[in-house]
Amino acid sequence: MKRSEMLSSKALFRMALLMVLLYACGTSQPARRNVLSRTSTPANRQPTQNNDRGSGQTTFSRPEQITRRKETKEEDTRKVNTAVERRKEEAATVTAADAKAAGYRSPAYYRYITDSIQQTSAKSAYYKTTENLFKQMAVVPNPQNPAINSRWYTTVNFDNRKPNFVILHHTAQDNAEQTLFTFSVTRTGVSAHFVVGKDGITYQMLNEYFRAWHAGKSKWGAVTDMNSCSIGIEIDNNGKEPFPDAQISALLKLLDYLKDKFGIPQANFIAHSDIAPVRKNDPSKYFPWKRLADAGFGYWYDSANLSEPPADFNALLALRVIGYNTAIPADAIQAFKLHFIQNDSTPMLTDYDKKVLYNVYKYY
Repeated sequence: MKRSEMLSSKALFRMALLMVLLYACGTSQPARRNVLSRTSTPANRQPTQNNDRGSGQTTFSRPEQITRRKETKEEDTRKVNTAVERRKEEAATVTAADAKAAGYRSPAYYRYITDSIQQTSAKSAYYKTTENLFKQMAVVPNPQNPAINSRWYTTVNFDNRKPNFVILHHTAQDNAEQTLFTFSVTRTGVSAHFVVGKDGITYQMLNEYFRAWHAGKSKWGAVTDMNSCSIGIEIDNNGKEPFPDAQISALLKLLDYLKDKFGIPQANFIAHSDIAPVRKNDPSKYFPWKRLADAGFGYWYDSANLSEPPADFNALLALRVIGYNTAIPADAIQAFKLHFIQNDSTPMLTDYDKKVLYNVYKYY
């Protein structure tokens, strides 16, 4: 064979071998994909990084998408239903025409604007606040608490904290409708759990387990935050007139319910004036404390059989034992007399006053 033919044969062989190699490499290379496309990775193959050419290039989801989906799934397992059950809203009882006809500051006027406030803002604000409180109670303790340095353990033995006092007030307003309005707007900054009208209608304004703003700066015994352990009841009365029988009958029914539900001791049905001497004077001297005591709410004395106090009887100590704040003795005496003497609220104890104090003190 000629030398030129040999070279031609070798050249053809090399070209053929090169083509075979190129073909082999070409068939093993998969088509490229967009790494951010929505095509999912096959379930039977783990994702590989972009430079792992041995198993082919694989489509990836964005890392933040994977993380977000995972967190959402974990949060779903921790969710607690804190939605408050909404009562079916009743239609307004007073129309604008009725309110206009009744006149400014009339009960109908206050009922109309209060119903409007309740429908537009008060109810939604109440539900929002209660749901936020439920969420706070449902979550684990604050992880930023510097006093906690261990993992979170839970106990299974617990329930709600219950109120242990009932504080009675008079509204010092003209009608129950005005008080309902007062408690429906934020600017007043005051509230109560119940309002009892002159006609015997009782309104509930707050769940008993929540803390109302009715006691203010006060003290009874060693308790300095009465709002946190009490139920506040506002009785519709301007402080200058007796309390109607229908109203007191409704109040006694309410007190019986609260005493039974929360196990409130008889001694713990007290006045706003008891816990805030001189600063507050409600309920007024017209309030029938004896009638309440006869029904088991608070104590009274037998005026026909008053025992004589001993010679060494300490009046201030007795007041302190009952619960009065005696830091200013005259204030404590006035508060005691408003509750138990009623027709005399001077800051001095007569011999009769001391007898009354001694006989009340013996219950404690």
